[in-house]
Amino acid sequence: MDTSLHSLENLFLQLGLDNSSAAMDEFIKQHKLEPEQPIEQAEFWTASQKAFIQECLSEDSDWAEVVDQLNVLLHE
Repeated sequence: MDTSLHSLENLFLQLGLDNSSAAMDEFIKQHKLEPEQPIEQAEFWTASQKAFIQECLSEDSDWAEVVDQLNVLLHE
């Protein structure tokens, strides 16, 4: 069983992104999604990042809640 902590900071690490507070804030500022655009269809993801996000959501994995949190932030 995976008991690691699934936080926004750890999601950024999992996606290969800088997870410092400043870097996360900057990423969210620079990568906004259209109102109806699904997070997994954003053009700024690499193929592996997109696959990870799709897998998290389709399998309702432990990461799904944090991916949803990022989705909300990117739609604000």
